Amino acid sequence: MPSSPLTNPSAPEIHCFTLGPYETNCYIVVPPRGAESTAERACWIVDASFEPSPIVDFVRQHGLIPQSLILTHAHIDHIAGVAEVVSAFSPHGRGGGAAGGAGGKPLPVWIHEAEKDWLSDPMLNLSALSGMSVTAPGPDRLLKDNDKLELGGTSWTVFHTPGHSPGGITLYHADSGTAMVGDTLFAGSVGRTDFPGCSQKALFEAIRTKLYTLPEATKAYPGHGPATTIGRERKHNPFVKA
Repeated sequence: MPSSPLTNPSAPEIHCFTLGPYETNCYIVVPPRGAESTAERACWIVDASFEPSPIVDFVRQHGLIPQSLILTHAHIDHIAGVAEVVSAFSPHGRGGGAAGGAGGKPLPVWIHEAEKDWLSDPMLNLSALSGMSVTAPGPDRLLKDNDKLELGGTSWTVFHTPGHSPGGITLYHADSGTAMVGDTLFAGSVGRTDFPGCSQKALFEAIRTKLYTLPEATKAYPGHGPATTIGRERKHNPFVKA
């Protein structure tokens, strides 16, 4: 079941779906009402784990138009449902209408440029190490640090926050103090750095120089576990001190 969206009327709606055996948080991001003039509301899907049908159903039930599927990184638990989500929101996806992506085109998949090859490589995305061989469509756009993204009248910044993986990203909406931090930072913890391609040094640097510099009230939505705030983690996270 999705979580409740943010209550601030000027903030985007953040709907969280915890999916799959790794209890991965996947999100639907919807601009606040009034941010766009069209009756149909745009949205992003952020990460797609195993069995993503709750995400697909929510988008359809609420008449949302997905603009893109943005991946915070390409580990198996964040990409296992990419093919299903892309198929659902293609011009021939089941259900018609809101089943298609923006403009009636297949739903594009966006990921940081450092992981451009990971979607098609089971060794890189760790699925082969889990006894599976998962591949996913895309990427259709390669993201870079400080890229500016627009969603229905809202402006977001891409922060490159590597360490847990080389292409980890955070999506930051400054106007509402919202950060989608993936597996970089958790409530009271940080992302693992014992996988191939990980770097504890890079992770700690990204947290200190990118995330801990954000306003304390910034709400951080992680890839696992409950949401937290930047201020809480700066003061109490036992792994990375400010």
